[in-house]
Order: sequence, then C-alpha cells, then structure tokens
Amino acid sequence: MTVDSPLATPEPPKVEGPNLLARVLIIFGYMMAVPLFPFAIRIVQEYERGVIFRLGRLVGARGPGLFFILPFVESMQKVDLRIVTMDVPRQDVITKDNVTVKVDAVVYFRVTDPESSVVKVTDFVRATALVAQTTLRSVLGQSDMDELLSNRDELNMKLQQIIDEATEPWGVKVSIVEVRDVGLPSEMVRAMARQAEAERERRGKVIHAEGEFEASKRLAEAGAIMAAEPVTLQLRYLQTLTEIAAEKNSTVIFPIPIDLITMFMKNSAGNSGDGNGSAPRQIPPADSS
Repeated sequence: MTVDSPLATPEPPKVEGPNLLARVLIIFGYMMAVPLFPFAIRIVQEYERGVIFRLGRLVGARGPGLFFILPFVESMQKVDLRIVTMDVPRQDVITKDNVTVKVDAVVYFRVTDPESSVVKVTDFVRATALVAQTTLRSVLGQSDMDELLSNRDELNMKLQQIIDEATEPWGVKVSIVEVRDVGLPSEMVRAMARQAEAERERRGKVIHAEGEFEASKRLAEAGAIMAAEPVTLQLRYLQTLTEIAAEKNSTVIFPIPIDLITMFMKNSAGNSGDGNGSAPRQIPPADSS
C-alpha cells in the first residue's frame, strides 16, 4: 500500500483531444476551403505574427508571409512585434523626504511571445501602462528628491527591471524606461535657487581668499628680491612708465624714491658747509649825499 506524500508534485491535467463534433467541423472546414479559397488566405507582415485558434483552442503563431486557415473553424488574431513607445501620464509622487513632485516617464516595450500576449492578458498595452504608473509612484516614493534629480540613471534601470519582471509572463519585454520630467513646486524651486546662489558665493569667497594668499606669498618673495637688488626697483619704475604711456594719457606721474631726494639734500648741505669758511658777502648801503 502506497501513501502519497503531501509534498508530491501533482500531475498536470490531461488535455483531451477533439471530440466527435469538433472532428466533424474540422472536416467540414477542409471541404469548404476549396470553394472559399479567397477567404482562407491570410497574409502577415514581417513585423507581425498571426495567432491561430481552432474551435477556441490555441494552435500557435504563424507568419510572416502567406498561409491558409480553415474557414468557419479557425480564426486569427494579429500581433505587432514592433517596439511600442508609451507615455506614462504625469503622476503626483511624494518622495522619501516628503516633497511633492510631478513626474512623467516614457516606456519602450515590444512583444516577444505573441501567444502569451493574446492568451494570458486581455490588453497587454493597457496592462503595461498601468504597471508602469504604479511602479513609477512606488519606486520614486522610496527615493529622496536629491537622488531623484541626480541619480536618474539608477532609477531608470530599477524601474525597467521591475516593470519587465511584471510583464514577462504576458510575453512583453520592457527594454527602456526613462523618467522624462520632474516638476517641482515653486517654493522648492526658489529655495534651491537660494541654495545654489549661496553655494556660488561661498566658492567665490574661497577662491578670492586663496588668490589673495598666493598673491601675498608672491609679493613677499618679490619684496625680498628687490631688497637684495635695488636695481630691480628702478626697472619696475620704468615698466610702470611704459604701461602708462601705452594708454595715451596726457599726464604722467613719475614716482621719485625718498632715498634719492635724501641723497640730494645731503649733497647740498655738504656743499654749503665746506670751502674756505668765508662769510657771505654784504653789500654796503648807498650814500644819500
């Protein structure tokens, strides 16, 4: 006596073959194929496949090209295999940091299994659109606003994987999902503008301070060189005069070093103090008589 294990895999149900009535109808279809020959011809394009049903049962997908079906017995439904571009309507999403944004996206998909797209789902285009909408709100609701604005590629890849896993049983392959536009509230836009302006001012002040520091170091080095070689100061004076003269100014200011004036004052004082020591000559007053 054998006892069935509760973990044993159940056997799949056996599919019964066509009954007597179905066989009669199939024979009738073959008989009517000759007089109704023009109605039995079907042409499927290169980018299409024809899913054939015989008395309600799935036969398979045919095409592309020319083939025949049995009149009154077989029916065909065409499926387009080209890539479909679908716009996801704008969705109101609340991000992880409680910021309300309006987001829309675009989805690119195509049918890889025509039989599953007809048998397993009523309208695979509408079903894919609804899955894309719900997935878009769910995934973006788990992300911060900064991540939504900066890590767009990672979010697109995550959306594509989730939507593709959901539509795979329907014979639909989702290849690309792109978040197209992110609409921010006006208050958030103004706050981000103020933040960006403050950041630019901070960077400007830092760069200006670094420039002043580098300039002070260079000036200190230049002062040390000029102190060691006084001739360089004179050359600097001449260069300044050249720059002033290039601007076609009518007035030229020539700076004179204080040391030079002091030297002339010492020379004049020395000339007045040396010689034979004679007093200055006095002119006698004129006689009135």
